[in-house]
Amino acid sequence: MATARQRYLANRLVEKYGVIGRVASRYICAGYSVRLLHLTRHGPVHIVAKKHGSVFAIDVVTENPSVNAAKNLLEKSKLLKAHPILVIYGGEFTVPREVLLFCEENGIRLKRVISD
Repeated sequence: MATARQRYLANRLVEKYGVIGRVASRYICAGYSVRLLHLTRHGPVHIVAKKHGSVFAIDVVTENPSVNAAKNLLEKSKLLKAHPILVIYGGEFTVPREVLLFCEENGIRLKRVISD
């Protein structure tokens, strides 16, 4: 159950950032503190979520994910000393086998978020 403040922040993020805001709102409602579009030398991390000492680097993909997207996320998460999560937004496509194998070998969690 989210508090009124969490629901307010979640709605504002969806309005301002669209798909990235929708994924970030789920983490806010779960009690994480969230930072969006955190800059690194390998490019921006879409979402950095923190709670009780655990840090997650989250990238959101709205089309078929590639191995390059997963490699880039892995490099960004190493810079932040965070656990990498690749979020696949939408349910109309399948994840290629190469991406699944690369993510499994390197400890990248794959999550699928289907729009409400």
